[in-house]
Amino acid sequence: MFEIGTIVKPQGIRGELRVYPTTDDPSRFALLVGKDVLVRLGGKDISHKLLAARLHKNIVLVQLEGVNDRNMAESLVRGVVLIPDNLALPLDEGEYFVRDLVDMQVVDENGSLVGHVRDVMNTNANDVYIIDPIEGDAFMLPAIKKVVISVSVADKKMTVRMMDGLRELTV
Repeated sequence: MFEIGTIVKPQGIRGELRVYPTTDDPSRFALLVGKDVLVRLGGKDISHKLLAARLHKNIVLVQLEGVNDRNMAESLVRGVVLIPDNLALPLDEGEYFVRDLVDMQVVDENGSLVGHVRDVMNTNANDVYIIDPIEGDAFMLPAIKKVVISVSVADKKMTVRMMDGLRELTV
């Protein structure tokens, strides 16, 4: 399952929900109208058909089947909106799902193990990989072509160029 948003609060009195998108492309919600999505809250997954979705500034307003009033909408606040893998948008070349990068082995140009990807931070400029090294403190690597030489999701391996000063970007 892919997380695409978090329900932050109700919108109005008819059960509409304000969803903070956690996807790179919030317009993708419109492509899901008529499809089933899951809302995960308190360890429970509840399936709902997405009846409507529209962008409003940096929030997505959605209407879920069976959520018809403000009280029902309030009961879903802090829920995470999930979709199955088959509804994920196709990736462009050089794009990866965060879940495929986490725990990926990181090696340098010589094949020496540097560490593993702990997490991915999204910044305005580019993503940044948080690396748990074999030794020392965690550090950050910018996800740019000068640093990341190759990524093999199948092999769970990322090859990087360890330029001077990169290890000083500690977490």
